Amino acid sequence: MSLGRRLAQLAHDRDGPLPRATALDPLTELRDRTRDTLARDLGKRLGGTGHDAAQLKVVVSEELDRMIAESARLLTPAEREQLASTLIDDVLGYGPIEPLLADPTVTEVMVNGTDAIFAERRGVLELTNLRFRSDDHLRQVIMRIAAAVGRRIDESSPMVDARLVDGSRVNAVIPPLAVDGPALTIRKFSADTLAADDLVTMGSLTAPSLALLSAIVRGRLNIIVSGGTGTGKTTFLNVLSSFIPISDRIVTIEDAVELRLRQRHVIRLECKTANIEGQGAIGTRELVRNSLRMRPDRIIVGECRGPEALDMLQAMSTGHDGSLGTLHANTPEDALSRLETMVMMAGLELPTSVVREQLASAIDVVVQLERLRSGARVVSSITEVAGFDGERVKLNPLFQRRFDEVSIDDSELESTGNRPNFARKLAKHGVVLADATFESLPTTRPEAA
Repeated sequence: MSLGRRLAQLAHDRDGPLPRATALDPLTELRDRTRDTLARDLGKRLGGTGHDAAQLKVVVSEELDRMIAESARLLTPAEREQLASTLIDDVLGYGPIEPLLADPTVTEVMVNGTDAIFAERRGVLELTNLRFRSDDHLRQVIMRIAAAVGRRIDESSPMVDARLVDGSRVNAVIPPLAVDGPALTIRKFSADTLAADDLVTMGSLTAPSLALLSAIVRGRLNIIVSGGTGTGKTTFLNVLSSFIPISDRIVTIEDAVELRLRQRHVIRLECKTANIEGQGAIGTRELVRNSLRMRPDRIIVGECRGPEALDMLQAMSTGHDGSLGTLHANTPEDALSRLETMVMMAGLELPTSVVREQLASAIDVVVQLERLRSGARVVSSITEVAGFDGERVKLNPLFQRRFDEVSIDDSELESTGNRPNFARKLAKHGVVLADATFESLPTTRPEAA
């Protein structure tokens, strides 16, 4: 889109009285007057030409200097810089949420309407005092985001789910689906990858439980990472993948690419959405099937949410040991129940006992994640899938997080003292577990001095 058209849109989406200025936006009225003048003057002068970000900043800065010189108001250098930055964000960037996207401490941005913009920092949601001028202003930002990734959003296609160039996940919904106005959610792509030791430092894991997980991955056991929304499943999957030997050929399958593996022998597959005619969609199940023809040593499924569960289980049971996947569930029992339901979605009408037996045969370990009230993301349990007794899948908890009775955030991941049945599997791959890994801690906490 040309600069002239962008400026014309900015002039068009003014639809009422100016909003009350906020503490972070003291120059709202002057900003809007300046924006309208820029839209009128620069739109005529630059309507048919293209400009990149650097050119645009120069043009806006020059025009801003001229308009400030003609204005009766004198601006300090800080006020002028803030005004120029806001105008550039509106014309080229993402409007009022641009500072949030540039803030490395913000992990997610949620726009519930023009005046309800939330940001997540360190796992805690905060209501900001930022706002869009109107529904049209928010809609234009959403359309700009969609266009940047080759997607379209309008009344005939009022929903978009996409990945930005930097890897951030974007979901946007506009009317008629969004009853109260456009809504936008951006899960930012972190530039820093957490290492395994970082999880121990942050209290998400303990050193013995980390040693167990490292042995499980190196010993080629099949792992399901389970947890609710925002519990850090993808981040944790990245950590687990760091234990995979560099010689293994890995195929990753994701709805939108988020995993960042350090190994070199990696093939990343990403699902494809349907085109404007509703054709050409390629889902996770097709990619899982195709990956079996690519001679993988390991298959990693970013998230299992449908009939692809059957193909994943069959891959795990037919020579692709050491595969990993995630799914949404609140407990290890719920995770297996959800997998059972998803296998049924494949339409093969398999008996329940057959499905459960395959679950017990294919999956070795379920790692459950949880998000505490403080925002901390932790491992709440590590559970072995210990077989099938003819009616149900047996579970053997190896590590469980014991929560303090006073504060749920004061907790530790402790060994249950149970020994796993998969030691022989690990030994086949030269991995031996130390006995100290499963030494249970005292059942009572020492009293505070």
